Amino acid sequence: MSFDVAPEAYDSFMGRFSVPLAETFAAWARLPETGRALDVGCGTGALTAVLAHRFGETEVAAVDPSTTFVEATTARLPWADVRHGAAEALPFDDDLFAATLAELVVHFMTDAATGVGEMVRVTAPEGVVATCVWDFAGHRAPQSLFFEALSSVVAGIDDESRRVGATRGDLGALLEAAGCSDVEEAELPVGVEYPSFDEWWTSYTLGVAPAGRQLAALTDADRERVRHHSMRLLPPGPFTITGTAWAARGVAP
Repeated sequence: MSFDVAPEAYDSFMGRFSVPLAETFAAWARLPETGRALDVGCGTGALTAVLAHRFGETEVAAVDPSTTFVEATTARLPWADVRHGAAEALPFDDDLFAATLAELVVHFMTDAATGVGEMVRVTAPEGVVATCVWDFAGHRAPQSLFFEALSSVVAGIDDESRRVGATRGDLGALLEAAGCSDVEEAELPVGVEYPSFDEWWTSYTLGVAPAGRQLAALTDADRERVRHHSMRLLPPGPFTITGTAWAARGVAP
């Protein structure tokens, strides 16, 4: 899935979570000390920047299906190898990277098994392959409260809980099926403070991801109903929203 939105809109909606999560995820993944690293589904470069700080910008590559995100990450990290492409057909040679990671991406892959298989293919033997996805099935994603409000107005919403990777054990099973050994799983929590309800709400009006697209598709009256229901679920501010991601790490064969 490609996000056809402005990078600034994505950063307002999810970047405030993906940036601190990238630090936590990379630390948990126990990356090698040297070698090249790949960020699959890089978005606007939150995880790419963490990898560049660790390995050096010239030793980092990234790929994303969104042209605007590729441009944004390239502008942010001009010495990194940032390419346009899909996880299911990574534009890199076999056994190239010491570490290949995907942050908040697997559940958006058209074919998650193929995408994770490609991550393993481009990783050198004994290299690290790691992924993470919000716990949508357990209603612990940053968007879970919004989805609760949306479901009070619209039936049959896509709350992302039925996507691959959104349930405990999904990511580990994908890594094992792709041939990884020593697979480990963990929960990674991230808290983000919003100064006001309006700032929280505005981030959902930008049309980003399934949450924003579903809100944009509503009538004005139904959007206002979702807003009022959200106000009943949240204090006026400031308040903290905590998201918890499932993470899995394995060793490439």
